[in-house]
Amino acid sequence: MLTLRIPGELAEWLAEVSKKTGIPVSQLVREQLEKARFQGDQPPFMRHAGVISGPRDLSARKGFSR
Repeated sequence: MLTLRIPGELAEWLAEVSKKTGIPVSQLVREQLEKARFQGDQPPFMRHAGVISGPRDLSARKGFSR
């Protein structure tokens, strides 16, 4: 069990999201903690690694080399 103290503004936002989605606040918090745990120490831009396609070097694009 864990008790968290969060600012009132954040608590209000969580309650609002919970009401809109029908997902309990505790589940919203758990999901975000799990997401943070699996991202680990990777920089945010690494989520794009292997997803973006195109030439490795922009100078290889036709019409852009000199």
